[in-house]
Amino acid sequence: MGLFPLFVDLRERACVVLGGGAVGERKVESLLAVGAAVTVVSPALTERLRQHATSGRIAHVAREYRDGDLAGAALAFAATDDGAINGAVAREGRARGIWVNAADDPAHCDFILPAVVRRGEVAVAVSTGGASPALARAIRERIESALPAGITAVAEIAGDVRRTLRARGRRASVAGWLLGIDAALEALATGRSRAEAERMLRERLEAGPCA
Repeated sequence: MGLFPLFVDLRERACVVLGGGAVGERKVESLLAVGAAVTVVSPALTERLRQHATSGRIAHVAREYRDGDLAGAALAFAATDDGAINGAVAREGRARGIWVNAADDPAHCDFILPAVVRRGEVAVAVSTGGASPALARAIRERIESALPAGITAVAEIAGDVRRTLRARGRRASVAGWLLGIDAALEALATGRSRAEAERMLRERLEAGPCA
């Protein structure tokens, strides 16, 4: 299938996870990490999910899925091994215009989850279109090992510098950014300070043409 790659802002957006087992727990942890408001519908929960429910980090509906459970949700995740439930969740989602992901059940998915490498604000997503999650994981692990150690700090520095340039009504060239980022990464890799890395990035940008 043709899949459109997309990063979605889920901060404070309602997301429903159907299933409180190990698969559901992984979905919940990923959603909480990006600030989503999570409701889990399941008669039972893993110990970790019980802790989240007790602390108020998630809402828990202690029963099986019922039609109507997706009302108001931005996304829904069917994390059960019951094809009938997955199908019912997918039908409700499509009726309500809510995207549904059903674990290991592509026929009932409106979207799939890529293998992701995260380094602070840097995220690299890998997908094989659902053909081979194992291959996606293998590619992700190779990318993870190749990312420079200073990538998180450089992302933060680049964000600060970009905001400064925009406030001045300036925009650096792509070539300038590439040179500056390489210089900042090299500075951090050789033990120089963050301030030095930022100075080198700014110097490369200033040296190049700005719009």
